[in-house]
Amino acid sequence: MRDFSKVRRIVIKVGTNLLSSGSGINAQRVRSICRQIGDLKNMGYQVILVSSGAVGLGAMELGHKNKVVYIPMRQACASIGQPVLMQHYREGFRECGILTAQVLITRNDLNNRKTYNNLRASVSTLLSMGVVPVFNENDVVSIAEIGTAFGDNDRMSAMVASKIDAQLLILLTDIDGLYTGNPRTDRDAVKLDEVDTVTDGIMSFARGAGSTFSTGGMKTKLMAAKIAAMADCATVIACGEDDNVLVSILRGENTGTFIHPSIRLTQRQRWIINNSHSGSIVIDDGAAEALEKHRSLLPSGVVGVSGIFNRGDVIQVHRTDGSLFGKAVTAFDSTELAVMMGHRSDEIDTILGKGHKDCIFRPEDLVVVKDDSSL
Repeated sequence: MRDFSKVRRIVIKVGTNLLSSGSGINAQRVRSICRQIGDLKNMGYQVILVSSGAVGLGAMELGHKNKVVYIPMRQACASIGQPVLMQHYREGFRECGILTAQVLITRNDLNNRKTYNNLRASVSTLLSMGVVPVFNENDVVSIAEIGTAFGDNDRMSAMVASKIDAQLLILLTDIDGLYTGNPRTDRDAVKLDEVDTVTDGIMSFARGAGSTFSTGGMKTKLMAAKIAAMADCATVIACGEDDNVLVSILRGENTGTFIHPSIRLTQRQRWIINNSHSGSIVIDDGAAEALEKHRSLLPSGVVGVSGIFNRGDVIQVHRTDGSLFGKAVTAFDSTELAVMMGHRSDEIDTILGKGHKDCIFRPEDLVVVKDDSSL
C-alpha cells in the first residue's frame, strides 16, 4: 500500500482527451471528476484542479476539426472555450455543494516574485474557504515564442504544485499509467507501478501527444513529475476514465504509476529553478569550483554574457564547455556585467560607480542544476 498519510494538499490535472467527446465536452466525465473531488474534500484534503480543454472546446464550437496551430486562432479558440469549460465545472461542483474559482495564469505570473506571492496568497485564501480553484493557462495572451507560455498543462500543474506546497500531483489521462511501450500496439509493454527517479531510461518509454487538440503526452507528464519531485511532491499518473480513481489513489491502492519525490528544495530555490531565464553568463573553472563550495560569484570568474537582463532577473550559468551549471538571481544587469566581467571586486566602484554589491550573486541565490532536461 502507498502511504499518503502526510498528504494534505493535492493538485489534479485533467487532460484534453478525458474531457472531449466527438461533438464537444464530455459532461458526464466532468461531473464524475467534480464528484470525486467532492469526496476528497470530505476526506479532509485541499484540492486544486488544473484543466485542459479550452482550446479544443473553442475549436469544436467553431467547427474547426484539425489541430489548431496558428497562434491567433489558438487564442480565439481559448477565449471561446474557456467560459464553456468553466460553466460545466461550476455546474458539476454546484451539485456537490462546492464553490469554484477560475484562475488563469501565464508563466510570467510565476516568474515575477511579486505576482507569484500575490497568487500564492490568493490561492491559499480560496483553499481555506473550501473553494476549489480551477487553473488553466491564459492561452488568450500567453505565447510560447515570447516565453510567456508553459508549453503544456502537465508542466503548469507541476509548477503550481511546487509553488503552493502540494504533497501530491495527480495527472489524469486516458491511459492507466506508464508502460515500457505503447500498450495499444506493443503486446510486450509492461505497466510500471512505481518509479523511484525519472531517468533517461524512464523517459525513453514516453510517447508524444495522443489526440488532435492535446499538447501533452507521457513525455510531458514525466517532465512534470521531475518538477514536482524537486518540491518533495509525489506524482501519480492514472486513468481518469475510472469513476472512482481519485479515492482509489488516496486510499493507497495500486492505481496508476506512482513516482516518488526527491530531495526537497526551498521555496526560493524552486522559484529560481522553475523560472524562465532572461539571459545567461559563462563562468570559468575556478568560479565553478568556488560555487560548488557555496561561495559567491565574483566578476573575475565571468568570461561571457549573453542576452539582455535586469538586476533581480533569473539567468542561466554555463561552464566554458557550454554545459549548464545552474540558475541564479543576478545583482547586476547584462550591460553592467559585460563591462565588469573579468575584473576584481574592488574595481566595481571604479568601473560602475558607488552603490553596487560586491558580488554577482550569493550562494542562496543559486541553484546548481544536475539535470536540465525539464527546464
